Amino acid sequence: MAPKVLPDSKLGDAVSYTRKQWDYLTRYTEDGRMPIDDNLLERDIRVFATGRKCWLFSDTVDGARASAVVYSLMLTCRASRVEPLTWLRHVLTELPQRAVDADIDDLMPFNFAKAATA
Repeated sequence: MAPKVLPDSKLGDAVSYTRKQWDYLTRYTEDGRMPIDDNLLERDIRVFATGRKCWLFSDTVDGARASAVVYSLMLTCRASRVEPLTWLRHVLTELPQRAVDADIDDLMPFNFAKAATA
């Protein structure tokens, strides 16, 4: 179609863009596990984007970092199909019982989901 379209037209711009992005647009065909769209990711980051103004006024860098960590863990719960409140109760009950240098990988949401189904 590219040779039949005027390059400086709106359609020409769209065709040119599509040709330049073709590898990215068809990447999902290389691996059957990849989704054809990124709707789930877009939905997850929309909350972050709309909350950005609220987080702009974090009092400290450490406070902003803590908020980002908690947000990341909550999204990991969602991706792992784990109820965030249930997971958080479990983690806050387990952590005080462990040594400071103990391995806590089993407390991550994706491992919690595996343990819950086993």
